[in-house]
Amino acid sequence: MVTESVLMDEEIRAQEAAMLDDIAAELARFGQERRNLIPILQMIQARHAYLAPEALEMVASHLGIARCEVYGVATFYNQFRFHPPGKHQIRVCLGTACHVGGGEIILENFERKLQINEGETSPDREFSLDRVACVGCCALAPVAVVDEEVHGHVAPSKVEGLILGFQIEKEKEERESREDGGPE
Repeated sequence: MVTESVLMDEEIRAQEAAMLDDIAAELARFGQERRNLIPILQMIQARHAYLAPEALEMVASHLGIARCEVYGVATFYNQFRFHPPGKHQIRVCLGTACHVGGGEIILENFERKLQINEGETSPDREFSLDRVACVGCCALAPVAVVDEEVHGHVAPSKVEGLILGFQIEKEKEERESREDGGPE
């Protein structure tokens, strides 16, 4: 019997290989001039939602520059992610109203429940957790945005409820998959 984590690892490796193949094909559209560095990074970010270390290596090789130079440019701009986003993206507002209303406590609760730090993605790529400066819903502070849905007046107990809801949904999907003859 193949374990779920082995299947997950194989799926992730297949996704990463497909991503690198796509990047290699797209790099051919760009000249090898250094001025193409940022447009290439933006293309990768737009197509794949993050810049993998292997992608940075490919870019460096394509442009004939050091990988540390590519990394230095990429880290200068906050538009670039260096970890794959999770299936479910959670953003905790830490603007003034949310900060005063306990936003840090809400962020800490998500970190504890998901066992990841802000800016990280869970190993199974189910969840990403980020802090944001403001989502513009100050009257609802503290606020968390989960998969583009705004949750206001978030209390620590609501954090647990949100995560539990995703876990229940995942278990339901797995059960239905097994009943339909999918992998066990």
